[in-house]
Amino acid sequence: MEIEGSFWRAIAVYRIASLGYAAVLLASAGGYLRPVAGWAVLGVMAVWTAATTIAYSSARSRPLLVLDVLVTLGCMLASPYVQGPDAGPAGVMPVTATWIGGPVLAWAVYGGRRAGAVAAIALALGDLWLRDADRFALSVPINGSVLLILAGTVVGHVARLTRQAEERLQRAAEIEAAGRERERLARSIHDSVLQVLALVRRRGLEIGGEAAELGRLAGEQEAAVRELIRSGPGTGEQDGAGLVDVGARLRRYTSAVVTVSTPATPLPLPAGHAHEVVAAVGAALDNVRWHCGAEARAWVFAENDGVSMTITVRDEGPGIPEGRLSEAEAEGRLGVAQSIRGRIAGLGGSVGLTSVPGQGTEVELVIPVPARPAAHERARTSWAGTRAGLQLRNDQRSAGDGGGRPPDVAGRGRP
Repeated sequence: MEIEGSFWRAIAVYRIASLGYAAVLLASAGGYLRPVAGWAVLGVMAVWTAATTIAYSSARSRPLLVLDVLVTLGCMLASPYVQGPDAGPAGVMPVTATWIGGPVLAWAVYGGRRAGAVAAIALALGDLWLRDADRFALSVPINGSVLLILAGTVVGHVARLTRQAEERLQRAAEIEAAGRERERLARSIHDSVLQVLALVRRRGLEIGGEAAELGRLAGEQEAAVRELIRSGPGTGEQDGAGLVDVGARLRRYTSAVVTVSTPATPLPLPAGHAHEVVAAVGAALDNVRWHCGAEARAWVFAENDGVSMTITVRDEGPGIPEGRLSEAEAEGRLGVAQSIRGRIAGLGGSVGLTSVPGQGTEVELVIPVPARPAAHERARTSWAGTRAGLQLRNDQRSAGDGGGRPPDVAGRGRP
């Protein structure tokens, strides 16, 4: 990532600047007993600075970062020999000076604030041991160690936030590009495919006979394509956490005879769970077409209260005679038992079925929703207003607006 690369370049600049500061201290040779050995240590520091600058620009691995800390500790532990026995207690700066901050910053950028803090503590303990901390007042050796730990923690936190911000920016750019492409395709489809389908539907109904069936099929496809365009670019159908918006997938069932109502907010479930739920709803709609006829109307309603997701499939067919499901299961026809109940039971949910002869059938699927982070709680709060609007729309349909539930089905209570 470009922003993360700028962090590593800043670390390289810091290493070079701190190496120059160590050279200035060594050139003055104040309090150093063996300056020649000090220059040898400085040479190792210079070689390692060049090596890490090159290595971190292309490959950043945990073994390299561990080796970075070990080399830094080795150069720092050579300070007693370079300085002499009295330099540490006298408060003379070690030969590594501020150069020891390089590995701390590297770990912070690589692994975040915890990794930066751990690396800082390891080097701070080595520095305190060199200075013979037992002979100091508390205020003397602690300041540098505290600053080192704070630097590792703060830089690691900022690096992690920056990385997340860059990922979100990239995702936003991808969504925007996909949205523009979708709008372009939508305009093209509207100017060609949808107009042709609408013409076929209208002319087929006017001609009648077999052409009417073709017109009906064209109308269903027209409704499905319009819903696909209306649903927008993905609406978070799958996010980085592997969650799928069940509502977006359910809306694909919309047709001239199937009405799908979902809240404005996503209905997230793990991808595997979402596949099973959508397949169960599809099986219920297949039963409507098979037993009630191709022109039978059906309604799919979905809601989520944060604890469970409830999906209801209703139709206006003749209903299911008492005992018919048991007979079908005994005969080996397991559409309801396996395709619907089996799928939902495998997710830890339940299926309720209510059927009144002559008034249709209602299948209610209740699926437990896995716990989600705080973002889900905000979505749950916003669902209250959406649910009220959805209920208003349902009530309006029940009055007979031509596109909703019949009054007898709307007034039937749930099990």
